[in-house]
Amino acid sequence: MPVRKANAVWEGTLREGRGTMRLQSQAFEGPYSFASRFEEGTGTNPEELIAAAHAGCFSMALSAALERAGFPPKRVSTEARVRLERTEDGFSITRIDLVTEAEVPGISPEKFLEIAEEAKKGCPVSRALAAVPEIALEARLV
Repeated sequence: MPVRKANAVWEGTLREGRGTMRLQSQAFEGPYSFASRFEEGTGTNPEELIAAAHAGCFSMALSAALERAGFPPKRVSTEARVRLERTEDGFSITRIDLVTEAEVPGISPEKFLEIAEEAKKGCPVSRALAAVPEIALEARLV
């Protein structure tokens, strides 16, 4: 299996500095700053990139799980919401909400939710983020 890489460069102090994140694939390169991470400033931040990775991984894991169960999906769309909060130990990711909707012919809502929960547990990014106190799932058929 290939090793995936990304690069980040930070220049300056925490509040006044600025940085750039770049993916190995060159699919993304963008700025980040104190304001883009802890306020509503322009640019990306590590949590947004974690959200993108988690949404992408979960969508693929759910698609695979549905197919294995005999219900190949037409479409799976997931939004991941990563919450960064100040805690007693410093800043921590305290919760991730996965909000997914899928078009899956012939499946009951109950079976879909069962498969979605299993996909959440088996998703490699969910497993990598196991230290996050809560990864919640809201899944619905469309």
